[in-house]
Amino acid sequence: MAEFNRNITLVTTLLILLQLCSSVSCSTRNSITRNNTIRDGDSLISEDESFELGFFSPKNSTLRYVGIWYKNIEPRTVVWVANRDKPLLNHNGALKLADDGMLVVVDGQNDTVWSTNAKPESNNTVAVLLETGDLVLSSDSDRSNYYWESFNNPTDTFLPGMRVRVNPSQGENRAFTPWKSENDPSRGRYSLGIDPIGALEIVIWEGETRKWRSGPWNAAIFTGIPDMFRVTNYIYGFKLSSPPERDGTVYFTYVPSNSSDLLRFQIRFDGVVEQFRWNKNDKIWTSLQLKPSTECQSYNRCGNYSVCDDSKDFDSGKCSCIDGFEPVNRNQWDDRVFSGGCRRRVPLNCNQSMVADTRDGFKVLKRMKVPDFGSVVSHNNSETCKDVCLRDCSCKAYAVVFGIGCMIWTRDLIDMERFEHGGEFINIRLAKSDLGRGKEKMKLWIIIFSVIGAFLLGLCIWILWKFKNRFKAFLGKKKDFPVSDIRENRDNSDKSSSSPIQVIVGNQVDTPDLPIFSFNSVALATGDFAEENKIGQGGFGTVYKGNFPVDGEIAVKRLSGKSKQGLEEFKNEILLIAKLQHRNLVRLLGCCIDNNEKILLYEYMPNKSLDRFLFDESKRGSLDWRKRWEIIGGIARGLLYLHRDSRLKIIHRDLKASNILLDTEMNPKISDFGMARIFNYRQDQANTIRVVGTYGYMAPEYAMEGMFSEKSDVYSFGVLIMEIVSGSKNVSFRGSEHGSLIGFAWHLWSQGKTKELIDPTVKDSRDINEAMRCIHVGMLCTQDSVIYRPNMGSVLLMLESRTSHLPRPRQPTFHSFLNSGEILDGQDVASVNDVTLTTIVGR
Repeated sequence: MAEFNRNITLVTTLLILLQLCSSVSCSTRNSITRNNTIRDGDSLISEDESFELGFFSPKNSTLRYVGIWYKNIEPRTVVWVANRDKPLLNHNGALKLADDGMLVVVDGQNDTVWSTNAKPESNNTVAVLLETGDLVLSSDSDRSNYYWESFNNPTDTFLPGMRVRVNPSQGENRAFTPWKSENDPSRGRYSLGIDPIGALEIVIWEGETRKWRSGPWNAAIFTGIPDMFRVTNYIYGFKLSSPPERDGTVYFTYVPSNSSDLLRFQIRFDGVVEQFRWNKNDKIWTSLQLKPSTECQSYNRCGNYSVCDDSKDFDSGKCSCIDGFEPVNRNQWDDRVFSGGCRRRVPLNCNQSMVADTRDGFKVLKRMKVPDFGSVVSHNNSETCKDVCLRDCSCKAYAVVFGIGCMIWTRDLIDMERFEHGGEFINIRLAKSDLGRGKEKMKLWIIIFSVIGAFLLGLCIWILWKFKNRFKAFLGKKKDFPVSDIRENRDNSDKSSSSPIQVIVGNQVDTPDLPIFSFNSVALATGDFAEENKIGQGGFGTVYKGNFPVDGEIAVKRLSGKSKQGLEEFKNEILLIAKLQHRNLVRLLGCCIDNNEKILLYEYMPNKSLDRFLFDESKRGSLDWRKRWEIIGGIARGLLYLHRDSRLKIIHRDLKASNILLDTEMNPKISDFGMARIFNYRQDQANTIRVVGTYGYMAPEYAMEGMFSEKSDVYSFGVLIMEIVSGSKNVSFRGSEHGSLIGFAWHLWSQGKTKELIDPTVKDSRDINEAMRCIHVGMLCTQDSVIYRPNMGSVLLMLESRTSHLPRPRQPTFHSFLNSGEILDGQDVASVNDVTLTTIVGR
């Protein structure tokens, strides 16, 4: 009898354990199939255990909702709610797949209270909670084909990886709606989304009324948030997909600079957008940004035709009418009630055929948030944009916005704000008489300052005459700094009115206004070009490290004074790089042109060039995978700017590891624009008999036929990706059976051994999916045919999107030839990665 009781106890224990195991499996799986149901108390957990889906009740409430939240963060942070408008009254609800394959929430009577409303092609479906926090419904046989996903049906939270749809033909996209209150997930009265009419911008609505807007997107930042450039770690990460889909749809995405950071954007129940980052040490959410956060950020705070300035004191009033305008209601304005706005003092004169003295003109406002409801026209030139506005009687203002082009305003000018930093130049249309008032005041100030200036000048002349002997004695004691012998010809230098830059590059209308330094100051900064300050040598000349007392460290690139080698490259860099401004391009600070001396001054890059780390066994280990991934992305963004987003369309033609400089934080900057060429925006390619560049990085069509285009830079970028991932030079495989790194990569690809290409020194830090994607993109970029290579916009999208499908690359055929050092006509040229060649190729 005792033995029978022991058996009964054992069986009971086993049944309890089986039930517990079943319960655990229900709470830890990451998918819902036709054979299982998530009941109240069960949950789904993403594969990496970042997110959890289940039933919850808000604080101080007994109602039950299905939601998604961060699994290991307390207090619970809900990022998505399913049945937000139809809560369950008890704990008898369930989340399951219906007979037609849709995902539904049902109550205790099996009545549907919420569904995906996306009828799948087959009822054989599965719901999966992804590592990004996205709940997706797909076919069980093909889980890459999503019928529905929570990221496309968000509530109040924007997570990294989400795509916000933008389609101008469909109007506003109010994608996010906050909770009604802190403890009520039902829809609140605010909404957040994209307004695509005109230039794209983010808008917060309260019902149908605008509460805040971000300003237009200029392909880099939202112009109404100039601080985006100053807090790049957490805000600079927004991207707009390119090219558009067939129906014109594009998508806004956000990719954090550090993938390990937990970031989220939330529109709160009070209509404020807040960005949070999880602080792992303090176990709290840290607030990074609030919009609107100041008085002037509130929509149209000062009314029409007025400007809000947060830098002004409250007592003096933050609102002011634009020049040429006056308050609609002076009494209200004096009482600090600005909502009535301002009105024009003198009507405009639309008849432009009249004499010039009576025509309308424009008043420039600086550092401004552009008004709302602007129209984008296809002109970029400021004079052309001005003409467009003058020809339109309803045009109130115009602006040429970098990254957008010409914008004009035909409606009332509303929601204008003046920034302390950044902003745009807005040209306000005024009647001639209003412009004259400003000129009269200006003339008065000119007279006053002229009188004061003449007095001070006379005083200085008297002091110099009075104490001239003391000055001579002081100057006689000053030691002359040794400089080169160019002083001999200084008296015979050009006496024309042309600037030194114009003498070198010619009288071009677009000659840059670049700071010019004296030779003595440059010689002093470099220790008279001392050998110990030498940091590089190339075909152009020698590069030195310098130091100015005020500006700090600089890099000085000196063209040999006794040779004309590099003169064309010198001209090219002045004309090109002085006009380009991007965080991933090296910045030109100025130049020195003094007789035979031609010198360029750059920002100093303390970590020098990428090849010094990548191909040095002792330094390669300091480039972990995260840093290599950031370097690849930075180079891609710099190239995209050159090809598409800059004022000029630039083909670099000599992209290589030695021309990628690294700043203090190892951020990449593209340098050496001596070989670059300008394209107009309708030009796809050009040819040349002067082939320049570096073998190992040259595209086949350029090396053999002299044909170059932006796809030539894409090829060089593909080679650079391969070198960064593998840590090997492309030409280091010369003489092997593969001929080049590209050939070796294809060999491993075809054998299914692509992982072997990854540098062993990053095995502990690498993200295998990112590394494999980089190799795949590199192979697509180095395809022989220009037709099959992607453009840089597509390359950047492929690198940053983890979900996009990549096409299969085509096998290269010319890689051995391009890395052998051989060119046409049997001419042998020995070349290595850090040598730039110029070769005349017959066509």
